Amino acid sequence: MPAVRSVLVVGGGAAGCAAATLLAEAGVAVQLAESRAGVPDVGSGITLQGNALRVLRGLGVWPTVQEVGFAFDSVGIRAPDPAGTLVAEIPDVRTGGPDLPATLGMPRPVLARILLERAAGAGARVRFGTSVTGLRQDADGVDVDFSDGSGGRYDLVVGADGIHSWTRRAIGIDVEPRGTGMGIWRVYVPRPPEVTRTDLTYGGPCYIAGYCPTGRDSVYAYLVEDVQDRSGLSPAEQVEVVRELASAYHGPWDAIRESLTEQTHVNYARFESHLVDGPWHRGRVVLVGDAVHSCPPTVAQGAAQALEDVAVLAELLTGSGGGSGELDAAALDEVLHRYAERRRERARQVVDASVQLGRWMLEHTPREQADVPGLMRRISTLVEVPA
Repeated sequence: MPAVRSVLVVGGGAAGCAAATLLAEAGVAVQLAESRAGVPDVGSGITLQGNALRVLRGLGVWPTVQEVGFAFDSVGIRAPDPAGTLVAEIPDVRTGGPDLPATLGMPRPVLARILLERAAGAGARVRFGTSVTGLRQDADGVDVDFSDGSGGRYDLVVGADGIHSWTRRAIGIDVEPRGTGMGIWRVYVPRPPEVTRTDLTYGGPCYIAGYCPTGRDSVYAYLVEDVQDRSGLSPAEQVEVVRELASAYHGPWDAIRESLTEQTHVNYARFESHLVDGPWHRGRVVLVGDAVHSCPPTVAQGAAQALEDVAVLAELLTGSGGGSGELDAAALDEVLHRYAERRRERARQVVDASVQLGRWMLEHTPREQADVPGLMRRISTLVEVPA
């Protein structure tokens, strides 16, 4: 029997949809409030490591994800020379287990649609175009005000509303993400036939020039630079900046660069990170995913760590983690403390490793002092074990 009867999930990203699915399937009455008007149809790609795929399999969406995505088991390293020379192909660790690929790329909007449909199919009520504007809680529940003037009362509120979480601020947690000094350009373009895995190039005008196949016909390409204000550029100017930066990289980059048009959607974002060091809840409001920890995508673990949060929280709330029946305030508080204690150190190691990789590049640390292979091996070993 679930520990709670009714839950509001704030945010319809990967973590929010996963939470809504797992709780609804356990018999909890779930509402999901998503501020966007509908499922996004524009976006770049996402790289999912095996431990993320493990949670997606538990959600029942792995067959669909596998069909639409592009799976691979190695990473290539290329030189920033006129040929884009492949200097190494490194087998990747299957962190989700031997029956799942090491990595899978797919379009973000496609993943969003799959997870939203899964949550609705599990019985969650999805409310688009709806934000939370007020929270008031007592020992027995949380009263919530919505942007459309309606309200509701819930046993638990799950804040899955991202890195700049309204919920985090509303419950008095004053931890905010900080920039790490890097910015990333992302484009989503047709896949050159020779792109069959992630390749990374270090050096040249960017710290990293990389790409990840996201389907039979698509690839997600990215360029990491020193962070700067790019807000004043028009869409056409953004494409030109990407084309100019990419001109230093070759091999498959030549085809990627040639496929850029004025209509290519470009995303620019700053690398940020944070970790809430104390409790991850206040009363009957709890945070998951980017709302409670975030990291640069240098080890491709952002979505995986968010999904792991939800898997652990749902396990503890639905009885399989030791609960038995509806909990009073004190018992629920203990469950939420257990959730954070189980997740915090693992998330901390991932955040620290992601930031460390970027710091080595920013500080131009000599290769013999920057143990990148050792760091990556440590994180792979960590996340191989289910959360």
